[in-house]
Amino acid sequence: MELFMYIRRSKVVSVLVAAVALAGFIPLISVADESKLTPPSSSQKEHSDSRPVRVFILLGQSNMLGFGRVGPEEQQGTLTHLIRNRGQFEHMMNDDGEWVARPDVRYVQVMHRNGNMMTLRNEWLTVSGRHIGPELQFGHVVGDALDGPVMILKSCIGNRSLGWDLLPPGSEKFEYEGKIYAGYGESPLSWDKGTEPEPINWYAGKQYDDDIANAKRILDNIGEYYPGANSYEVAGFVWWQGHKDQNAAHASRYEQNLVQLIRTLRKDFDAPEAKFVLATIAFEGNDLKGHGLTIAEAQLAVSGETGNYPEFEGNVKCIDARPFWRDKSVSPTGAGYHYNHNAETYLLVGDALGNAMVGLLQQQQ
Repeated sequence: MELFMYIRRSKVVSVLVAAVALAGFIPLISVADESKLTPPSSSQKEHSDSRPVRVFILLGQSNMLGFGRVGPEEQQGTLTHLIRNRGQFEHMMNDDGEWVARPDVRYVQVMHRNGNMMTLRNEWLTVSGRHIGPELQFGHVVGDALDGPVMILKSCIGNRSLGWDLLPPGSEKFEYEGKIYAGYGESPLSWDKGTEPEPINWYAGKQYDDDIANAKRILDNIGEYYPGANSYEVAGFVWWQGHKDQNAAHASRYEQNLVQLIRTLRKDFDAPEAKFVLATIAFEGNDLKGHGLTIAEAQLAVSGETGNYPEFEGNVKCIDARPFWRDKSVSPTGAGYHYNHNAETYLLVGDALGNAMVGLLQQQQ
């Protein structure tokens, strides 16, 4: 059993907290009865802890955005159905049926659209709107494990590939089956070998630049987004992406691009010790095949314990999300590219990513 597994967590969290504290792991907060937690007032609770806010930056494409349905209760696979009919993730709702808001974990979500940064969320971690993503349970896991203020900062948009839109700086162009594929800053996506490229109104890495610039904008104004805070530490990065890279050329370069991404993020945020966790794509679960399987295997290959990249040992961890796939027969929809909108998938992915992050931070201690 995973130490920080959170299904039916409200019934076991106090025991787990005590066990971890006695074992001498990283400092933990004292977790009160979650049903007593209430949302902050509209004036926002001021940050009274002088320690830097530990920030976890979430990046990816549409499934990192989050498409797990919150309701209705009678629909299998929604969050409210899981809580009220299956007794899972009960810590997210109090005894009065209200969503719990954590006063120690701030959730900020930004998206770059039409040339501007949009702020979609700036609140204490809670359930709001029609959908959830992996950030919700991830925030609960790291919030319970860490002693001090935490921010979950998500900066992403849907329908983006690592091999083109999110290509990190330093990535070079390459040839595949008679075509040249753009390196960072180049345009268009590809062109026939021996011909001159004709640039378009987009370039390789444009989304990377936008998402990273937006995250830095939040950090540069940390007090506006974590009320009362005046300093921060980038403690980790979280990555869940891969659907749009399911083509032969991009799948063949996914591992190389992912390694470059990890190195570049740490450099861009001046956070060489920041941990990096990611989840594989998991479409159709264990039946994943073709270019999707190539991508999942590439994602698993960068995990530190594999030994493929010695520099990642103890600071990079990939979790296999395929066991968390849920069939459309027990889900709100049959939209497989969004994991059938099944909230359980997003929650279990978030839980596994949170446990992976906590595990890496424990090793650092």
